[in-house]
Amino acid sequence: MKIRGLAQIAGIFLLGISLLSTGGCGYKNAPVPPDSVVPQAIDDLRYTISDKGMQLSWSFPVKTIRGSRLEEVSSFELYRAEIPLEDYCGTCPIPFAEPIAVDGGSSYDGEARRRATYDSSLLRAGHKYFFKVRSRTSWWADSDDSNIVTFVWFEPAAAPTNLTATAADSQVTLSWQPAHLPPGSDPAMGINYQVLRSVSGKDYAKIGEPQKGTSYIDRQVTNGQKYFYTVQTMTTYKNALAEGGVSKQVEVTPVDLTPPPAPTGVAAVKTDEGIKIFWDKSEAGGIGEYRVYRRAADKDSYELLGNVEAKYTLYVDAKAVEGVRYYYAVTAVDQAASANESRKSKEATVR
Repeated sequence: MKIRGLAQIAGIFLLGISLLSTGGCGYKNAPVPPDSVVPQAIDDLRYTISDKGMQLSWSFPVKTIRGSRLEEVSSFELYRAEIPLEDYCGTCPIPFAEPIAVDGGSSYDGEARRRATYDSSLLRAGHKYFFKVRSRTSWWADSDDSNIVTFVWFEPAAAPTNLTATAADSQVTLSWQPAHLPPGSDPAMGINYQVLRSVSGKDYAKIGEPQKGTSYIDRQVTNGQKYFYTVQTMTTYKNALAEGGVSKQVEVTPVDLTPPPAPTGVAAVKTDEGIKIFWDKSEAGGIGEYRVYRRAADKDSYELLGNVEAKYTLYVDAKAVEGVRYYYAVTAVDQAASANESRKSKEATVR
């Protein structure tokens, strides 16, 4: 009787398992979250290096993968990999460790999109680091991986000092004092420098390649636009570059110092109204005005008669004295903040 009872119980247990495995009211697989709650993958993960360590930053997701507005993220998962340089394999899978939990919260600060940050000083010299991040709206709804950032870490070299910037026409010249490696550094290490530029004083971008020299000419600039510059040391070791200290920023505005070409075709004709001076319209762009000059035949110096809007090429000298021979010249003036005036045209006189 006891054996029969045990057999019945075992049969019921097996039947229950069978029902669950064939559907029933249970789940065969983990539940799949709906698209309406899965955040879009983060695509702007960035890092900065300083003498205090490393900081990661990224924007809170504000849309789901379906494109609907996302107001809040419950948390982030930060993945980190640490590989000794001598063991690094460029074609091997990245050995990310278990994720680090980072607090989430509202995706907006008022109307502005929030940025999350993560700081770490637990870095080991001679190691290559990789980071990626995911966002979650719940324990079962997480995004795909973000972009991956990577860098090599050594104890940072000191920041360059005495950075100066000199403005010229369509270029900026930078110079700085050399930096030094930390005491006790491997003799095989060296220092390069990376120039960084911004138009807002933040969100700096690298320009050019790391270099050993302590000066740089930036020719990819626009006159009248303010630029901000810093220079960062780069420790070199076994074909790897590790970012170091960053100089204080400087700001500078390149200026247009190139005058337009002198006007051509200047002629003078006597009329009842006075002496009319004509010239050809300048083909150079950015002309703000013309200036008309006059000198008497017995004089070497010119006097300015007047300014003419760029759309006109005629001026009437109504104050010319009868019987005096005058010589006329015209210049073109551009629209630069500090206007540049051309050299004087060839002289013209009444024949």
